[in-house]
Amino acid sequence: MLTILDKYILKRYLVTFSVMILLFIPIGIMAHLAEQIGKMQANEAPLDEILVYFGNFTIYIGSLLFPIFLFLSIIFFTSKLAGNTEIVAILSSGVSYSRFLRPYIIGASIIAVIMFVMGMFIVPNASKGFNEFKYKYLKKGKQDRVTNNIFTQLNANDFIYVSSFDPARQIGYNFTFERFNEENELEFKISAANIRYVDKDSVYRLTTYKKRKILNNTALVETKRRLDTLFSFQIGDLTPVSYAAETKNIFELNRFIKDQRLKGASNINTYILVKYKRWALPITAFILTIIAVAVSSVKRRGGMGVNLAFGIIVAFVFVFFDKVFGTLAEQSGFSPLLAVLIPNMIFGVLAVVLLQKAKR
Repeated sequence: MLTILDKYILKRYLVTFSVMILLFIPIGIMAHLAEQIGKMQANEAPLDEILVYFGNFTIYIGSLLFPIFLFLSIIFFTSKLAGNTEIVAILSSGVSYSRFLRPYIIGASIIAVIMFVMGMFIVPNASKGFNEFKYKYLKKGKQDRVTNNIFTQLNANDFIYVSSFDPARQIGYNFTFERFNEENELEFKISAANIRYVDKDSVYRLTTYKKRKILNNTALVETKRRLDTLFSFQIGDLTPVSYAAETKNIFELNRFIKDQRLKGASNINTYILVKYKRWALPITAFILTIIAVAVSSVKRRGGMGVNLAFGIIVAFVFVFFDKVFGTLAEQSGFSPLLAVLIPNMIFGVLAVVLLQKAKR
C-alpha cells in the first residue's frame, strides 16, 4: 500500500517526466520543421501527409529519447528535494534509503511498462509512416535498401539472384532462379534479362527467358522472348527496406527474423539487434532511475547544476556505448545480444556502486 511519502515522490516522478516530454517534444518538432520545410515544399508534400508525419515523428523520436528524459527528470526533481533538505528530513525520520527508493522503483515500473508496450506495438507503426515519408519527400531519390548484387535463399531448395533492383519500377535485372533437390543437385535454372511484377495480371513477367532443366543427366533448354509466370515470393522480398525491422511489432519481427535467417540474409544481425533493444529498454529504465537517484539525492555545492551536468555526461556516455556496440553488431560478426547487454551491464554496475555510495 502506498504511503503519503510514496505518493508524494511518485507524483513528482511522473509529473516531472511528463512535463519534460511535453516541453522538449514540441521544441524538437519545430527544429525539425525548420530544417526540413524547404524539402517538403520543393517536393510538394501534401499538408495532411505532413501532419501525419509529425504525429509519427513525435512517437518515434519520443520513444528514442524516453530513457534520457526519464534520467534527467529524476535528477531534476530529486535535486530539488535534496536542495530543500527534504531528503535529509525523510532519512532522519527513520526511513531507510532502500525504503526511500521504493516509489522511484514503482515509477520506473510504470514507465517501463509504457516503454515496453510502445516499443513492441505502437512505435513500429509510427516508424513505418515516419520512414516512408522521409524517403518519399525528405530523401527523395536516395535508396532505402540494397539494390545491387542481391542474393536471397527462399527456402531450403530455392535461390534467387538479381544484379540490380529498381524499387520505384519494381524491376530486377539479370534475374536467376535456381532449385536444388534433396541431394543438393541442380534440378533446373531459370534466367532472364529482367523480372517485373505485373500488378494488373498478378504475374511475373520475364524478358529473354531461359530455362535449363536437368533430366537423367541431360540438359533440356527452353527459351522465350517473354514469359508471364508465377513465383512463391513477392518482388519486394528481393531486398527489404533498411528500416524493415523497425516497422514490425514483436510477433511480426520474430517471423521476419526467422524468414530472413532461412534466406541467409547477410544483415540478419541488424534485425536481431532491433529485437533485443526493445526487450532491453524497460531494463534501462530501472538502471537509469537508480543512477539518477543515487547521484542527485545528496546535497552538493553547486546544487542542481552540478547534478544535471553529471546527468547529461552520463546520458551521452550511455548513448555512445549503445551506438558503438550497435554498430559493431551491424557491421561485423559481434553478437547482437552482447551489444545490448554490455552497455546495460556496465551502467548496471555503475548504478550499484553509486547506490552503495549514496547509502553511506
